[in-house]
Amino acid sequence: MAMNVKPVPHLDEEVNEIRLATAEIVNEEILPVEEKLWGYSFDGSRVSKEAVREGVELRRQIQHKVKERKLWAPHLPPEFGGMGLSFLQHAYMNEVLAYSPGAASLFGVVAPNSGNQKILVKYGSPDQHRKWLIPLTEGRMQSGFSMTEPHNAGSDPRSIQTRAELDGDEWVINGHKWFTSNGHAADFFIVMCRTADPDDPGGVNDKMTQIIVPKNTPGVNVIRGVPVWGKASSHCEIKYENVRVPKENQLGRTGTGHRAAQDRLGAGRVYHCMNSVGSMWRTFDLMVERITTRVVHGGEKLEEKQFMQGFIADSYMDIQASRLMVVDCANKMESGVDPRTDISAIKIFVPAAYHRVVDRAIQVFGAKGVSGDLPLAGFYTGARTLRIADGPDEVHRILIAKNILRRYHAGETWDFGN
Repeated sequence: MAMNVKPVPHLDEEVNEIRLATAEIVNEEILPVEEKLWGYSFDGSRVSKEAVREGVELRRQIQHKVKERKLWAPHLPPEFGGMGLSFLQHAYMNEVLAYSPGAASLFGVVAPNSGNQKILVKYGSPDQHRKWLIPLTEGRMQSGFSMTEPHNAGSDPRSIQTRAELDGDEWVINGHKWFTSNGHAADFFIVMCRTADPDDPGGVNDKMTQIIVPKNTPGVNVIRGVPVWGKASSHCEIKYENVRVPKENQLGRTGTGHRAAQDRLGAGRVYHCMNSVGSMWRTFDLMVERITTRVVHGGEKLEEKQFMQGFIADSYMDIQASRLMVVDCANKMESGVDPRTDISAIKIFVPAAYHRVVDRAIQVFGAKGVSGDLPLAGFYTGARTLRIADGPDEVHRILIAKNILRRYHAGETWDFGN
C-alpha cells in the first residue's frame, strides 16, 4: 500500500515539494523492495550471502537516486553536502521518511551519525570538520555516541562518572559506558566526560565535556553489544581505560558538554516523535486495509464490527493529536519560543500513543501481527523503548509540572496559545 501524501495547504511550496518528492521515492523505490533492502530473513532461515549483496546494491541505487533528487542529508547545511532544511521543514520530511523502517538511512539520516554530525557542525573546529565530519557525511566513516553509564541514572547527567583529566596536551579518559549506539561499526565515539572535580564550586552542568575518541585508541575496550528485546544489538558496553587523545579532540570549550547534549537531545526528541508519527501512519494504513478486507464469521467484514470501528477512530485521534503536538513544538523551537515544556509533553504523549496505535493493529492482525511478515513487531518494541530513551516519562512529567508551577508562582497563568 502506497503512502498517500498530498500538498498541505498551509505549508510553503518548497516543503510540499520536498514531502511529495520524498513520498515518491518511498512509494516507488523503497516499499516494493522493502523486504530485500536489509537482507533480512522473514521465514527464520539463514540469510544467504546473495541476499545480503542484493540488499547492499539496492540501497546504493536508492541512495544515488536520493542524491540526484537533492534530498540527501536534510539535517546538514549545504556546505557539508546537505539540504540545509530548517528544523520545521526537516520535521515535516521526517514523517514521510518514517513510513518505511530504515528509509531515513537511505536519505543520509541515520542515528547516531546524524546527531553527531549536527554536534560537529555546531561545536567542531575546522580541523575537526575535515577529519571527522566530512568523512562521516560522505559515508567513509561511522560514529557512536557514548554517554549512558550502567551504574548511573541516564536521566541525570550530573551522575556521569566517566572522567577526563588533562595530562599535558592530552586528555586521559577513564570510565564505563553502555548503550553506546553504533558501537560495533563506529570508527570514532563522541564521549561525554566529567572534566572537573565534582566538589569544586560552580554549576555541576558546566563540568561536562564531549571528546572525540577514535575507536582504535589503546584502552578503548568494546565489551559487548547489549542485547535489546532478546536480540543482538550494536548498542555497546565499553570500558575506557587510560585512553589518551589529544586535547584538540574536545568539542567546543571545556565544560560545554551538557549544553551540547541538550542541543542534541532536544532536537532528537522532536525527530523521534515525528518518526513515530510516520510509523503510526504506516500502521494505520495496514490496520485499515486489514479491517476492510478481512472476512470473518460467515461473510462479515471486520469493518462492520463496532470494536474495529472504535479502533479506527481511536488510532486516528492518537495520530492526529501526536502530529499536531509535534508540529507545534517544532514551530516553537524554530521561532525561538521556550520549547522545554512542549518537548517534554511530546516525549511522553507520542510514544504512548504510538504504542496504542501499534497494539490495536497487532490485535486486528492476530498472529500475523506479531510475525516477521509485517513491521508491527518492530514498531511495537520501538514504541516501548522510546518511553525510556531520551529521558524516562516520569522525569519529563516532573519537568512539565515544574515549568507550569513556576509560571503560576510568578503570578501568571498558562497561555495555551503560545
